[in-house]
Amino acid sequence: MLKVKAISGLTGPEREAILTRSTEDIAQVLDYVRGIVARVKEEGDPPVLEWHRELKSDIEPQDLIATEEEIQAAFREVDPAVIAALKCARDNIRRFHQAQQERPMWTMENSPGVILGRMSVPLDSVGCYVPGGTAAYPSSVLMTVIPAKVAGVGRVVVSSPPGKNMRLNPATLAAARIAGADLVIKAGGPFAVAALAYGTATIPRVDKIVGPGNKYVTAAKLIVFGQVDIDSPAGPSEALILCDETAEPKHMALDFLSQVEHDPDAGAVLISTSARVAKETCRLINQLGPTLERQEQLSSALSRHSHVLLADSLDQAIELTNEYAAEHLQIVTQEPWAVLPRIRHAGSIFMGPNAPVPVGDYVSGTNHVLPTGRMARVFSGLSVDDFIKKPTFQYLTREGLAGLRDTVETLAKAEGLPVHAMTVRARFEDD
Repeated sequence: MLKVKAISGLTGPEREAILTRSTEDIAQVLDYVRGIVARVKEEGDPPVLEWHRELKSDIEPQDLIATEEEIQAAFREVDPAVIAALKCARDNIRRFHQAQQERPMWTMENSPGVILGRMSVPLDSVGCYVPGGTAAYPSSVLMTVIPAKVAGVGRVVVSSPPGKNMRLNPATLAAARIAGADLVIKAGGPFAVAALAYGTATIPRVDKIVGPGNKYVTAAKLIVFGQVDIDSPAGPSEALILCDETAEPKHMALDFLSQVEHDPDAGAVLISTSARVAKETCRLINQLGPTLERQEQLSSALSRHSHVLLADSLDQAIELTNEYAAEHLQIVTQEPWAVLPRIRHAGSIFMGPNAPVPVGDYVSGTNHVLPTGRMARVFSGLSVDDFIKKPTFQYLTREGLAGLRDTVETLAKAEGLPVHAMTVRARFEDD
């Protein structure tokens, strides 16, 4: 049962436990996953087929690719209301990510005769990993595929674990078509990640792999990093609610519980400057929790990584909020816009009494592929920027090179690289 704790009364170990929360121990599975990745790199399709053979005994390489017939069947099977909701979400997500696009090219004259610039170039191919098997996450299809397509990626491949008889969840298949994916792979776990990183006879190689997954998927992404690019390592879902006396306790309790229903390792923290709000929210969490579905997830997450904290002041609350660096941060205060500039570390921020996290998870337009486990200190959520390279370029006139000649020669001499200096000097020999 949750109890309200005062931040000022936390011991050092208690505070550290709150901050470290549910970070997954990837190290314990690295050696196992490294063996899988090596096999797929060497052998290609066979280990991927072997892993999925329990789903279909007579599996063939072509079973790894979703067919047009399967995609059309998915649209007939999925509730039309779900299709409509996916299209609504797609449109909102696309608009928000289109707004992120920068100028395709810009230039400046840094000194007379020295023209510098930068241009944006989309990646050639991207793999979007979508968790599956026993559950479906069509929203994760939209969140990974759409920003890649908006960026102009040439080929976007979705890979998701299939169920019995190598059948993908129809909502996942429909979402892939709605989002604009070019190919759907029916493979999961580190086998899928390795196949996308190195390519097989059936599965095409990509340049970057994005999307959430369990610790085996995350370990595989870390192992293939360098062969391909990856997004930020992701762990269990987490949220922090920062609120004051204006917050409605019932809403805060439901927002809190909505996060811990994700996963037994999920985390939720509420920090309030109001003793009344903290105590009443805590009471409602304890009252409502046992009445909800997904008890296995809820009871574990509530007992392991969930806390209701009382702050002495807004300054103290914001300090701990920044230390926590939450994947999802809700600001439910009288002046959320005044608090926003003081937030340094958060994956995605939800402001005001009418912005619960599930709205952003599904349909408002922001991305739900976000850094967890305090990685919001250094990573951002998935965006168009993740699918674009930005090479620089320069053009120098003879006069421009002359203006920089002495500086280049001086620095080349200081670094002991005489040919560097000669490349510039040679262009003025005729003088």
